[in-house]
Amino acid sequence: MASKAQSENWSDETICSICLEFFTNPVSLECGHNFCRHCITRCCETNSVNCCPECRREFPGIPSAINWALASLAEKAQKLKQSQKEQKSKLLCEEHEEELKLFCDTDKKRICVICRDAREHKSHNCIPIKEAVDIYKDQMKSSFISLSKKISEFQEMELQQKQTISKIKVKQTTFG
Repeated sequence: MASKAQSENWSDETICSICLEFFTNPVSLECGHNFCRHCITRCCETNSVNCCPECRREFPGIPSAINWALASLAEKAQKLKQSQKEQKSKLLCEEHEEELKLFCDTDKKRICVICRDAREHKSHNCIPIKEAVDIYKDQMKSSFISLSKKISEFQEMELQQKQTISKIKVKQTTFG
């Protein structure tokens, strides 16, 4: 299997330097540079002379023949990138390369099913991650409500202190 760096390296070659997206209906210029047909057409419409956006070499007309090999590569690169994003969204155990589906409540960390059965977590309380999320969400809500009440109380005290201070200042200016 190709390494991540290698796959990113070749997939960079399937990106249009104008729109910075994967090629759509790529065309090749005489200089050898490739662009989406739509991008190079738009580029030519805005300039009086048709020249390559990368090397500035002039070319006669807007190419219409699609580079099907490059189009196919761009499609494969796009699918690979999507697949890599999906894999990243699933967190994997560094040791077993299994999806982290459990939460060890004792160690307060995510673990895989194999880790749960290992000596390290054998006697620990492990629950499904979704369940742990619900539990911690409830705890966070409770803490938030408690903190919100304390903030309100402190704000009320601060207001009372300010009122007291202004009453004292008024008295001092009256008697002073």
